[in-house]
Amino acid sequence: MTAGSKAKRVTLAVVGGIVLLIGVALLVLPGPGLLLVFAGLAMLASQFPKLDRHVDAVRDKAMKAARESVSSPLRIAGSVLCGLALVAAGILWGLRAFPWLPFPGWGTGSSLILSGVLLLGMLVWSYRKANAG
Repeated sequence: MTAGSKAKRVTLAVVGGIVLLIGVALLVLPGPGLLLVFAGLAMLASQFPKLDRHVDAVRDKAMKAARESVSSPLRIAGSVLCGLALVAAGILWGLRAFPWLPFPGWGTGSSLILSGVLLLGMLVWSYRKANAG
């Protein structure tokens, strides 16, 4: 195994592990948790074949959740409002508009903004995927 392939393997394992952990956190936080769990698991399975047996089941559940998230105009509107609310909350947190908020500042604010942008991006992706062909 060459140094380049070792570096690629380690990089994929680290990035896959991080994406998987973020996905697990987003299962209970606002965001596209199942899709990130699937992405992280797929990256890890490319390096660790024993994980491959779990990829199909997680992919099926993630795609079902993506389809359901855009199954009605009400769900789409709710998701858009949640995404926009996360972005707005992130801006308020970052600007320290309410000093009584826990963990004020751009550290928390930027993570909320990123969550909102990810949610909106995954919503667009889910909508396109559900309405393709």
